[in-house]
Amino acid sequence: MRSSLLERETELDELRAAVREATAGRGRVVLLHGEAGIGKSTLVAALRADPPGGARVLVGSCDAMSTPRTLGPLRDLGASVGPRLGEALRAGDREEVYAALRDELADPGGTVLIVEDVHWADEATLDVLRFLARRIDDLPAVLVLTYRDELDRDHPLSRLLGDLGHGDRVDRIALAHLSPAAVGRLTADSGLDAQRVYRMTEGNPYFVTELIASADEARVPPTVVDAVTGRLRRLDAATQDHVEQLAVVPSAVDRDLLARLVPGSEGALRAAEEGGLLAVSADGVRFRHELTRRAVVDALPASRRIELERRVLGALVASGVADPARLVHHALAAGDVDAVVEWAPRAARDAAASGAHRQATSHYRAALAHADRFEPAERADLSEEFAIESYTVGAAVEAMTTQSEVIALRRQLGDPRRLGASLRWLSRFQWFAGRRADAEQSAREASAVLADAGDPSLLAMALSNESQLALLMHDSERAMELADRAIAIARETGDRAVLSHALNNHGTALMFGADERGIDELVEAAEVAQAVDDMEDAARAYVNLVWGLLDHYRLDLAELHLARAMELTERAEFIGFVTYQRMEQGRLDLARARWDDALASVEPAPDAPHARCVALTVAGTARLRRGADGDEGADEALDEARRLADELAELQRRGPVAAARAEAALLRGDGAAARAIARPEFDEADRRNARALRAELAYLLRRAGDEVEVSPDDGHPFAVQARGDWRRAADLWHEAGAPYHEAAALAESPDEADLLDALVILDRLGAAPLARRVRAELRARGVRSIPRGPSSVTRRNPEGLTDRQVGVLELLAAGLTNAEIADRLVVSVRTVDSHVAAVLAKLGVQSRQDAVRAARQLGLLSA
Repeated sequence: MRSSLLERETELDELRAAVREATAGRGRVVLLHGEAGIGKSTLVAALRADPPGGARVLVGSCDAMSTPRTLGPLRDLGASVGPRLGEALRAGDREEVYAALRDELADPGGTVLIVEDVHWADEATLDVLRFLARRIDDLPAVLVLTYRDELDRDHPLSRLLGDLGHGDRVDRIALAHLSPAAVGRLTADSGLDAQRVYRMTEGNPYFVTELIASADEARVPPTVVDAVTGRLRRLDAATQDHVEQLAVVPSAVDRDLLARLVPGSEGALRAAEEGGLLAVSADGVRFRHELTRRAVVDALPASRRIELERRVLGALVASGVADPARLVHHALAAGDVDAVVEWAPRAARDAAASGAHRQATSHYRAALAHADRFEPAERADLSEEFAIESYTVGAAVEAMTTQSEVIALRRQLGDPRRLGASLRWLSRFQWFAGRRADAEQSAREASAVLADAGDPSLLAMALSNESQLALLMHDSERAMELADRAIAIARETGDRAVLSHALNNHGTALMFGADERGIDELVEAAEVAQAVDDMEDAARAYVNLVWGLLDHYRLDLAELHLARAMELTERAEFIGFVTYQRMEQGRLDLARARWDDALASVEPAPDAPHARCVALTVAGTARLRRGADGDEGADEALDEARRLADELAELQRRGPVAAARAEAALLRGDGAAARAIARPEFDEADRRNARALRAELAYLLRRAGDEVEVSPDDGHPFAVQARGDWRRAADLWHEAGAPYHEAAALAESPDEADLLDALVILDRLGAAPLARRVRAELRARGVRSIPRGPSSVTRRNPEGLTDRQVGVLELLAAGLTNAEIADRLVVSVRTVDSHVAAVLAKLGVQSRQDAVRAARQLGLLSA
């Protein structure tokens, strides 16, 4: 056993077992993680040196660059794969990249794809990994991801790890520190005090080996930087210069670049290789560990580093390197403004085309730091592209501010087509930032400017934008009128992007009126958008579709479309829409009476005003209906939601907040307050034919003693309840899968048996406030045998598991796989993976079997 693999036999066996299973046709994902220097690279190198069954091993790395290379690990695969992947990468064809990589991993001989240091990955790379992980079951491949543990909840990798969960095909290997005994074996021939080395390093393998390699009889270096620089200074001056030069390149240095940076490289680097600093191969050279490279860089004086960075930049340009992100990295470090101005726009556009939107914003920001170096027209284009990317990642205020500067430039340039198009974008950004009046003004000006500009497609998009704003005010008649005009132009010109946008608005307006044709139009809008790679409008179509289905309590269909939509928007990295879909998940969980899950989806509330208003409304309603200890914040959440809804001035925000506040008043027994809150919004919903909202408010007004006329043709469960047909409403709520509302309908029955049935449901849900009112009604009727109800400990189990998580545990105990659980619960496998991961974390166990055993010991499972 080599010393580098001390105390890693078990982990290497796990890796090799995963490869053997994959070559048999059952693919796996292996998450290999631990702190820096813990031995992740050493372990995968051992696997690579001797893969089971002769499986092919592909390795790509993520680099510690100021802005990561877009799809950098895939570009590393180079000559190891067929030409199709390289061609797709050069063309920037995201879907072709996915397809080509999947075909590479479908090789029946078995493939191991190792992606190292995924904590440095760009978003586009994370999207590819998510795509592969979701399809790994059907591939004879192992996807090995190595990463450092120090991730906060907002780190992009955290979301991918949450998606992967602890599924059937996911292995997690956490590397531990070496034991004192292992450190003793490593120091046995060094003459060093093993206990002292262990205390200094805490058993981190890299730190141990660096201290041993750099120590002399008189001194043990106090830090890793001291250890590395001590070893470096033992080399001759020329070799030190070469090592420092290579250290500023945060990736492997290929043969061509090496020849330009280090003349006579093989002989010149021999001492550094023998000294353990560098690893030299036929392909080039790299540092044996990233921590070594960083230690060398950190010890460089600023002037020396700038000099070295400039040499690398010049060598890359001379070699014809076609990766602008690498050039920008070195240009920024070298302070070369000319190079930044030349390459940052290209890097930004490459990143945007590949779906790496955060990286795109970084590159645009680097370019625009020197805005005065661009001509006005080019500056306007760059700024608008930056604004669009900022909007894409959810930075609506920055997008709006930047786009306002674009408008000023467009006015100076005098091109009505470009001005009109930019005004339309500004309108969108303003709405997202909560500036509705400004958004309407910009939208009107955009249409006016484009009316005579001679570009029917741009005019159609401006009209569709006005339609969208009308839609968001629940002005369905005007929304459909404008959408019809835009659709007619789009069909005449063949502009599919505009067609999708307008169909989106028209279909949503139909859904507001409970017209089934709206579903078909929204599905068509999403399909048309995806066909032209317009991921924003595809995501918006799905958001609107799910929202409408939730409004009408078609929960199973909403859950199905939401799972598909979330996969689309996560892959496209439209963070604003991902946030909206979290809100939709919260609304869905609230309708299902899964209080904890609803709160987990919407808390903490996002900053974007529209999404925040929804989050506060969902959170306040969940806490209101549950009414348990710790739910005192319901009124505060709903008060903030009301203030925000008033500022946003849209019925789609004011109406649901009013419904929640009226429900709170009714639970307090204050019918007058409920009527005062609900009546104004009911009148507006009635005037605007917002049928779902009108039905809910009509039901609340009836409960408050204010009878309102409800059409006998309205089949919404709330409308049925508002007409007084509690029995039919209870049946509809049961069919919809909305148990809280089913219990509320049964609670209106004159029959005591129905009230007792309602009480059973409410106690099971932990809906204490309404359960108290039902108990009070039963006592008033003289019923003696009234169930006491669950204790607070029973309602909220001490392990903090949600109702849905307990349900998943029951199915795990029954031996179901995650895919079978997903089928049983009518949710996506990804959702089940997340629930299983949360269950394991809350129970403090590592496996599904351990979770079931722990749950039985805690009495969480039914007999």
